[in-house]
Amino acid sequence: MKEGADLRSIDRRIWELFGGRWCVMFTDLSGFSRHVDRYGIIHFLQNIYASECILGPIIERHGGLVLKLEGDSLLAVFRRPQRAARAALQIQEACRRYNQNRRPEDRVLLCLGMGYGPMLRVGDYDIFGAEGNTAAKLGEDIARTGEILVTGSVRKALSHKSNFKFERLNKTPPGAKEAYRLV
Repeated sequence: MKEGADLRSIDRRIWELFGGRWCVMFTDLSGFSRHVDRYGIIHFLQNIYASECILGPIIERHGGLVLKLEGDSLLAVFRRPQRAARAALQIQEACRRYNQNRRPEDRVLLCLGMGYGPMLRVGDYDIFGAEGNTAAKLGEDIARTGEILVTGSVRKALSHKSNFKFERLNKTPPGAKEAYRLV
């Protein structure tokens, strides 16, 4: 902030301390406003708690770290996109199983977005970078219930893994050149 500061040197130092390649997962529960209005906040807080109980152990089993829980959203990071993709698939399957015998208003309806690339990780509580922003957009604004949407960077990182299949999306959020649905 000082006049005449060597901004390139400062930026380089920040990237040395906090930078890295991360696969970020951003989840969002579908129908928050609609359910809160109809069933009350306590009911939806129970759904949030149920989602955390489902997601947390799967994320940890796949080497991920939950950085942030904010309202009905969750932010997690992984070093390896393959592990993040496997976790995402298992998470959606676990939600489907959980929802099978539940009333519609008690179901965990999860939307999920993922990005991969250089990001700044601040402690164990936040991450900053274009791929993280795009993952949030994919998970919160574009994905429908049960979908896993990924940036082109995630797809590229997984392209040598034949067991992952993708469908290109017509709509690409700001910050990404392309986006895909993991099927």
